[in-house]
Amino acid sequence: MAILKIARMGHPVLLAQAMPVADVAACELVRLVGDMVETLADAGGVGLAAPQVFRGVRLFIYHVPGSRADDGADMAMRVVFNPVVTPLGDEMVMGWEGCLSIPGLRAAVPRFARVRLAAQDETGAGFEVEASGFEARVIQHEADHLDGVMYPMRMRDFRYFGFNEEISRSGLEIPEDADAD
Repeated sequence: MAILKIARMGHPVLLAQAMPVADVAACELVRLVGDMVETLADAGGVGLAAPQVFRGVRLFIYHVPGSRADDGADMAMRVVFNPVVTPLGDEMVMGWEGCLSIPGLRAAVPRFARVRLAAQDETGAGFEVEASGFEARVIQHEADHLDGVMYPMRMRDFRYFGFNEEISRSGLEIPEDADAD
């Protein structure tokens, strides 16, 4: 396993449409998944999409720490190939997001409150998950990377975009009436 370099905002790989994966069990993809897991652990993030490590394929990984989970339990790493994300309702919620490709910054981003994820796992088996809360946000964020979309493109109010340290130090909060619709 290897720790991979993470592409930063401004690199064209992050703006391109990723290609579907035909054979998720191909040796190079098995290795890529392992390297992505190691890279994510090293970077301290919760999700990582293949374009972020300069691979233009429809793959992302994510996990949810217990501190961010609706039920308080850690969710193990999930490998997601060829995802299809479908909103479950029209409700949108604003929440803070950061990105390993935009280090040191975060912003208030609107996302669907609930989504269904249909995809393939690392064995090629199909699965479906209904997600809400932080998990739904992470799924949408990572799936966006596969379509060349980064979170600043989803922002509606740039007053809630800044450096992590400044936002934490100031206690900046997203107002209840922030425009999530």
